[in-house]
Amino acid sequence: MDDRLEIITRNAEEVVTEEELIQLLSEKKKPVCYCGYETSGDIHIGHLVTMAKLKDMERAGFKVKVLFADWHTWLNRKGDWDWIHEQTSTWEETFKAFGIKSAEYILGSAFERSLDYIDDVFDLSLDTTINRALRSMQVIARDIEHARVSQVLYPFLQIVDIKYLGVDVAIGGIEQRKIHMLGRELSPKINYKPFVCLHTSLISSLTGPGDKMSSSKPESMISVKDSDLGIKEKINKAYCPLGVKEENALLQIARLILFPKITGPFEIKRLEKYGGNVEFDSYDSLERAYLDKEVHPMDLKKSVIDYLVEIIGEIRQL
Repeated sequence: MDDRLEIITRNAEEVVTEEELIQLLSEKKKPVCYCGYETSGDIHIGHLVTMAKLKDMERAGFKVKVLFADWHTWLNRKGDWDWIHEQTSTWEETFKAFGIKSAEYILGSAFERSLDYIDDVFDLSLDTTINRALRSMQVIARDIEHARVSQVLYPFLQIVDIKYLGVDVAIGGIEQRKIHMLGRELSPKINYKPFVCLHTSLISSLTGPGDKMSSSKPESMISVKDSDLGIKEKINKAYCPLGVKEENALLQIARLILFPKITGPFEIKRLEKYGGNVEFDSYDSLERAYLDKEVHPMDLKKSVIDYLVEIIGEIRQL
């Protein structure tokens, strides 16, 4: 139990609630978790954070379901119907190349058109104000200042998805928190149990403080389609002040993607005159060394480049 709990909760921003999670693990042999994705453009390394968590959940004995949320993508005004569906096959191939091979991959519109599903969406809408629905979309909605009615429907679909997929644990970035909390509150109204929520951190923009990595801002992120040279150029330009942790995307990448993915220690290669090569068995030890200014930003950047090039290169090959 303790090992499973450690695997499930590592690198989690929060678990709502850990007590419910522990009870679930004691009562259900193979619980179900899911994460939903808008297929709106290329997968970038921000997505790899929840993908790494899904691998953790597989290892911990969960049945993993990956939802490619085509209706949600469309309702959130992130592409036309044909383009959205062209993306889904590429996304599934990328997930499998990352190592999530035993998951069940599900297209949202394959089950979201049933009358029972629509009835549940309408039932939830009767008990929720427009302001509450909009607040739940604050971080997720495109152009929230000019929100469309479609974007108000979005959180209800997400809550009903959880019921129809039989989810015990909903996984998402911390930006999903408001929708998940709304779902925990409203799920009894559609005859479903309150589900456990596991939220991961967001990776900051490569360009500096005040923003997160986003596919709508190519300079802020690294796509799995970026070339080795493109990865190197973006990382070398990235915000990474000496001895600073806050909004340092390079440290976040190391903690949330590299350490869960690589086998063996995290290695920084450098000339003897700069201290020689050094290895770190844990992210915490790397962070301490960086904050103590024992690791220079350029050395950290070089190692992150090497590991990302290897990981993304493996994805591109499959």
